[in-house]
Amino acid sequence: MSNTPMAASPLTRAVLEIDEYASGLGWDQPARLFALVDTAQLRAQEPGLAAQLGLGDEQQTAGLTPIEQDEIATDRPLDEFLATIAWPDAVAGCALTVERLMLPPSAEAQVPEGLDEKKLTQWVAEHPERQEVRMTVAVLRDGARESALRLREKDSPTEVLTGPDLVPGLADALAATFEE
Repeated sequence: MSNTPMAASPLTRAVLEIDEYASGLGWDQPARLFALVDTAQLRAQEPGLAAQLGLGDEQQTAGLTPIEQDEIATDRPLDEFLATIAWPDAVAGCALTVERLMLPPSAEAQVPEGLDEKKLTQWVAEHPERQEVRMTVAVLRDGARESALRLREKDSPTEVLTGPDLVPGLADALAATFEE
């Protein structure tokens, strides 16, 4: 967590830690899903796993520890995959990092009418103003949210935008994984 401000909330620190991890893997990566667990509880209840994750006694125990889950199925849309998830009680929250192409709001008026999803994706991919972005979005059971956005063209730890409402649709989909 070298680039994570210590004054940030535990959720913000977790999101930035995941963003830094994803950044180290490079671009053109698949989506990655993480469970967020209370670090102190993890150390108390699962000391072996905590040690395996490098959460030694000297490390701060307050906060959230991201634990990467199995690969996300690529044979169906992300929202359909997320709808199949149910978390055990020990999971305080979850996070997802995913890469997408985005257009500026000014390009919205240029979208041709009647494109199906495949043709729209192709149109966006060929648009001269497209931006590749990595989004890391996290939610907690209590409703707290945080996001980090990193543009490929400005891929630097100092160029990461954070905020709770940057990707509301994805945050809603993640929050739904905690609904009974």
